[in-house]
Amino acid sequence: MDLNALVAAIKRQEEALVFDRFDMETAWQIGSTLRSWAETGFMPVVIDISLFNRRLFFAALPGSVPDNEEWVRRKRNVVQRYHQSSYRFGRDLAAKNDTMTNRYGLPQADYAEHGGAFPITLSGTGVIGAIVVSGLPQEEDHMLIVRALCDVLGHEFAHFSLQG
Repeated sequence: MDLNALVAAIKRQEEALVFDRFDMETAWQIGSTLRSWAETGFMPVVIDISLFNRRLFFAALPGSVPDNEEWVRRKRNVVQRYHQSSYRFGRDLAAKNDTMTNRYGLPQADYAEHGGAFPITLSGTGVIGAIVVSGLPQEEDHMLIVRALCDVLGHEFAHFSLQG
């Protein structure tokens, strides 16, 4: 899949994976699902679910490192600033043969143009937070979140594949 098609596919995921309501119980359900899958698959990840003013769920699994928390923060900053997944943000820049520092003047110390942060979008309101996974290759971080959102929202995961 070329980068422009990938960006379009990620955008479709973001437009479809929207909540009618989102609360602490929803965050717990998604976070617990992600944690369970990560444990079963021996994935060395950090999982963070936050509204932009409050953390609702956090887990650091065996094999993850303190730097994963920094990646979580930097990826979340992309979602907060641009209201799109960090994976789409990064792949869109790559399609344009550009970087976030060049295009937007964003410092690498505070923003990461790598996959693994997905917007929490509330129907009728917009983006209110982010679900972030760090520790796997960027597409795997991203797709783990998409899989959990499909599970919780009742969508068929196969419809959200990024494979051409």
